Amino acid sequence: MRGGLAAALVVAGLLLLNALFTGAVAPAFALPPYLLQVLCLAGINVTLAVSLNLINGFTGQFSIGHAGFMAIGAYSAAYFTVTFGEAVRAALGFLPAFARDGAVLLVALAIGAFLASIAGFIVGVPSLRLRGDYLAIVTLGFGEIIGVLILNIDAVGGARGYSGIPKLANFFWIYLFAALTILVVYRVVHSSFGRTLVAIREDEVAAEAMGVHTTRAKVISFVVSSALAGIAGGLFAHYLMYVNVRSFTFLKSFEIIIMIVIGGLGSISGSVLGAILYISLTEGLREFAQYRMVLFSLLLVILMIVRPQGILGHKEFVTFLTKRRRSIGAAPGTPGNA
Repeated sequence: MRGGLAAALVVAGLLLLNALFTGAVAPAFALPPYLLQVLCLAGINVTLAVSLNLINGFTGQFSIGHAGFMAIGAYSAAYFTVTFGEAVRAALGFLPAFARDGAVLLVALAIGAFLASIAGFIVGVPSLRLRGDYLAIVTLGFGEIIGVLILNIDAVGGARGYSGIPKLANFFWIYLFAALTILVVYRVVHSSFGRTLVAIREDEVAAEAMGVHTTRAKVISFVVSSALAGIAGGLFAHYLMYVNVRSFTFLKSFEIIIMIVIGGLGSISGSVLGAILYISLTEGLREFAQYRMVLFSLLLVILMIVRPQGILGHKEFVTFLTKRRRSIGAAPGTPGNA
């Protein structure tokens, strides 16, 4: 009951914010198009960072092919919408226009997530028997293979990119799926299966000795992470209305890794913080033109020296708030007030 009420409040809040930011309710509260786009891209980054942290942070594997799964979700969802979107709208003619658009988007995202998860399974079964640098090389190669395949498929534009995608995603849909991604990863991590993933991260050999099927657990987490990356790709395509394979190179995978390293590997709230900080810094430093990436890199180096485990490390933001409240409420001379 409480969970349903919380979900209804989240949906209502996102709908209200979407109406405010787009000027549908009060034009005075409308955000400039540039700021709204940055805010929406930050939401997509949150989905990408939290999903990758399930593999790199909680399972302890090193995957650098996340952009490949994002590309599969983006192109497959966009292809469905462009090719079959009108047929779906016609079949749902009894619904209002916004409901038809939402239904098309949901089906497209489901297809993108499914195909990305299938790709994650195909890659994960053979490659997750490997560890460390070997796994990183395999996932990097997979991402490059996906890019080459897309370049040679004329049905999705090839090297020209894929255009003509209707803009079905907005602030509401992007942050709704960001919230769902956080919820899914949180429930996975705080389940018995999540404890299995953490055991693999801490000591895979010891986990195997205790009877844990480590390969199966890693494949499941890889498939879930890939599906969520496919959803992020579908939202990306339906928000920008154009996708090009150059948006999903290995550099994009490294950007997502930077986000989770900034916030802290093994921290969901750290992933959210890292995703927001990354786009805030890169866009905020844009006025410095050619020095933008130099300054950004310098800030990253300073962060890694001062806080190598990331801003939150393995902890969640709630943990820091709880400790602070205990410290404030502790009597003088008690350990909480020391």
